[in-house]
Amino acid sequence: MVVFVAKRLGFMVLTMIVVSLLLFLLLEISPGSVATKVLGPYTSPEQRTLWLQQHGYFEPLWYRYGSWLWHFVSGDFGESIRFKVPVSEILWPRLWNTAILGFWTFAVMIPLSLTLGVLAGMREGSALDRTISVTSIVTTSVPEFASAVFFSAIFVFGLKWLPGTSGMTSGFDWRQMVLPVMVLVIYDFGYVARMTRASMADVMTTAYIRTAVLKGLPYRQVILRHALRNALIAPFTVIMLQINWLLSGVIVVEFFFAYKGFGALLLEASLNQDIYLIEACAMVAVFVAVTTQVIADIGYTYLNPRIRFK
Repeated sequence: MVVFVAKRLGFMVLTMIVVSLLLFLLLEISPGSVATKVLGPYTSPEQRTLWLQQHGYFEPLWYRYGSWLWHFVSGDFGESIRFKVPVSEILWPRLWNTAILGFWTFAVMIPLSLTLGVLAGMREGSALDRTISVTSIVTTSVPEFASAVFFSAIFVFGLKWLPGTSGMTSGFDWRQMVLPVMVLVIYDFGYVARMTRASMADVMTTAYIRTAVLKGLPYRQVILRHALRNALIAPFTVIMLQINWLLSGVIVVEFFFAYKGFGALLLEASLNQDIYLIEACAMVAVFVAVTTQVIADIGYTYLNPRIRFK
């Protein structure tokens, strides 16, 4: 088990190094372009040359990459071109805001999708199964920007129950969280429910489940102790992947509701060509993606003992 975890962590570090090298080559390979983005297009060539010299851009490429990587590891992401403050002062609060949004989204979505998926898989082909399947497909087929407009028309302009923005200008307000969470849950729960349904239906047809039923074990015990654990392996993978989607894929929702999160920050950095902020956002997104996959691999060993014994 320790060797397995060590290998996964080594793979995580190697992936981060490879991605950081690609990111560096993509954004930092042309010093002139970096100087233009930082100083602006109306600066003179002499000003850009002086800036490049002061920041070590005339050093060998390998030295520049090592220095760049060290600054990232130590938490020095540079200064934002757009906000004129260190990137870390903007990045971490925005990342925390997205974490809050993600927590409430997962707190609603995971129990809902797993429950509906298990119920549909237990009664494959029934009216309940068809209803849940159709609902899941319909909700997943509607993009976030469409459902955001639809729910805003109902709850903001029609019923006037909820605010139309989630800027949190006066501190945390749970009413401002309702619409963003609702849009994300409606869009995402169907995918996880469908995966859970397919996995549960497959487990219910296995020989050991039929044997347990024929031996007279209570149906509730068969489901909870024997079927559910194996059925959760596939949904567990999907749920861990949703963390990556939630981190960088909520741009539409955060921008629509004026929510100051990581996705909106990434969009603003891209629109303003804020190179250091883009680099920091990209590295954080990759770190989260790789970390969640390592957690998923370790989780496999507990959900499926055969992997642990191998």
